[in-house]
Amino acid sequence: MLLQRIANRGIRLGTLFERAASRHPANVVILDHDLDIAPRLGRRATVAEIADLIDDFASRLWAAKVRPGERVVIYKSDGFDITLLACAAARIGAVPVLLSPKLDGETAAELVRRTDRPFLLTDAAKLTNELPATVFDRAEKVLLASGTYEGAVELAGLEGVDRVPAVTMPPEHPTLITHTSGTTGTPKLAVHTGRTLEARYRPQASVIKPLIPRREAIAMHVSFVHSRLFTALAISLHRGFPVIVLADSDPKQAADLFTQLRPGILEAHPNSFMEWEELADDPRAPLANVKLFSSTFDAIHPRTVHRLLRASRRKAPLFGQLYGQSEVGPAVVRAFTRRRQLDDDGRCVGRPFPGMTDVRVVSRDGKEPSPENPGYIEVRSDGRIVTYLGEQARYDQQVSEGGWWRMGDVGYRTKWGCVHLLDREVDLIEGFGSTLAAEDTLFGKLDELAEVIIIPGEDGSAVPVVCTKGDRPLDKAAWQAAAASLPPMAEPVQWKLGDLPQTATTKIKRLELARLLAAGAHSPGGQGA
Repeated sequence: MLLQRIANRGIRLGTLFERAASRHPANVVILDHDLDIAPRLGRRATVAEIADLIDDFASRLWAAKVRPGERVVIYKSDGFDITLLACAAARIGAVPVLLSPKLDGETAAELVRRTDRPFLLTDAAKLTNELPATVFDRAEKVLLASGTYEGAVELAGLEGVDRVPAVTMPPEHPTLITHTSGTTGTPKLAVHTGRTLEARYRPQASVIKPLIPRREAIAMHVSFVHSRLFTALAISLHRGFPVIVLADSDPKQAADLFTQLRPGILEAHPNSFMEWEELADDPRAPLANVKLFSSTFDAIHPRTVHRLLRASRRKAPLFGQLYGQSEVGPAVVRAFTRRRQLDDDGRCVGRPFPGMTDVRVVSRDGKEPSPENPGYIEVRSDGRIVTYLGEQARYDQQVSEGGWWRMGDVGYRTKWGCVHLLDREVDLIEGFGSTLAAEDTLFGKLDELAEVIIIPGEDGSAVPVVCTKGDRPLDKAAWQAAAASLPPMAEPVQWKLGDLPQTATTKIKRLELARLLAAGAHSPGGQGA
């Protein structure tokens, strides 16, 4: 085993804010939205006030008969209180199971069933508009974060109950369950322990500390149901960084907030950074104070990195890219500076964290993996989840001898050890090459593109689905010039960006999009280009 073993007591989600408040009680959390569970708190609160709110709702959950080891599925309207309710459940030793608000009600109900009669913490809006009535049969009890609904227990009605002490669970005990992205079908439920989350915290903290030696405000737009948010909060809160939490990635709203608060660190999904490219042209310079842009979910297009870094007025801003997966956490890291050119290889996602993660690329056909013949990317990390809830056999299929986890991606490693990500296994188009590299090329040459996804057509051809800024018609001549150096593709199909099927972390569901196109679906207002 190449990984360095370090003492690991596990991340304790239930007391995360309490412990941070003991160090930095006056530190603040700033929101771009009101909390459903505490609208009177407003959009600016101290870490100590947030810690008290978590303690309050942990006690309400206890009064609702939630006990240590029991599962609490949280599926409610979007907001930071999803994260706070997860901490509240963990505080009394329960295991929060986080489901994205973007999941449809039937899928959420199926995941409730898989969770084996959990408590379901939701709200009146979800029960009225999305969840089927069967959830009442599948859950031990239905709890309401807000609103009223017949047959459900309102947490608001438990205000003022006696506070209960925090419960400390062993570090190897499940502490959080999240779902996978769902890009390849019904999401799986990934089981994290305090120990595996701590193992994910270490490499991220090791990167941040030397890069950001002094106190900086950090703005986050990260899915409230993703494990990444919890490690990002742990790093930020323990160092006393003011935290700005965004539920909405709208560029105009983000620009107003960043102009006022001037964050030094931005953490977001790649697609959010793509949306924020236009902030580089805002005369108020909302990105001027950013020292570090951090993206943790996928490789990001060179055009986006290029524009954002040049919007910062800090002396030496960085764009940090962490490649990983819900199941293993961050695996490799790469940093970009202003020296990056638009034609730099966007498929290079970086190198492993020394002593903490390891990566290998395994041949698919007996030949050495290369740019022309990519192999399977596999990762080894102490941050790997311990199982898929209710699907142990499926979990075992992805782990090989030696603890190597197959990522579902294909690529290769250079002689310098850098990992190059070329495609998802399921998205390969034989004879085309890397669709992701082709998308990088198109982004670099066509400033009008807001998104481009190359998917396999029914006949095996490569079909580009394009979205333009402002939904303007695609410039056909410019497209043909940009695509001239790429392998042959079908005529582009234009969609509105908001109509593309997305995961909780704003990844495009490529298989779902291909299915929709094969079924003759089109984007309302979109067009063949």
